Amino acid sequence: MVRIAWGITGCGDKIEEIAALMIELKKKHGLTVDIYTSKSAKLVLKWYKLWSKLEEEFYDIRVEVDANSPFLVGKLQTGHYDMFLVAPVTANTAAKIAYGIGDTLLSNAVAQGAKARLPIYIYPPDNKPGELVTILPGGKKMTLYIRDVDVENVNKIRKMEGITVLESVQDIRRAVEGFVEQQGKSP
Repeated sequence: MVRIAWGITGCGDKIEEIAALMIELKKKHGLTVDIYTSKSAKLVLKWYKLWSKLEEEFYDIRVEVDANSPFLVGKLQTGHYDMFLVAPVTANTAAKIAYGIGDTLLSNAVAQGAKARLPIYIYPPDNKPGELVTILPGGKKMTLYIRDVDVENVNKIRKMEGITVLESVQDIRRAVEGFVEQQGKSP
């Protein structure tokens, strides 16, 4: 059985699709998925009315206390997890990863997981120039204009060893299913 540590930052873009995908992939492939959220992610998940849904579906949901608590890094580095996936990733967290700043639970976990050569996948919605239409709680649409600096940070991450940048929710599906197939651990 594939064991995934799934990080969620305070990004609301595509969060409803991502939560549904997490549940679907867990059930379809019999995955063990432990969720680690930033402090802001818990607020965003509650705003989108997803927190309770995830609590019902997943055994282990942990909220950031500080950069090393809960002790996700230890589990990543000692082989407890087969892969580390962070989706969605805020532009702020992407900037920290791009510049090696590990002052939050998830930016630190990416840095330390990469040092242990654990496969890491991240999905920052701000990954290409232009406009991004996002859905707010209640279904209202909002257009975001992606800043050049955010795209530059994502491009910097693309060049980092051991980190795969995913460009869409479908890429998340393909990455997880490809990993499961590669590991030969699907039931």
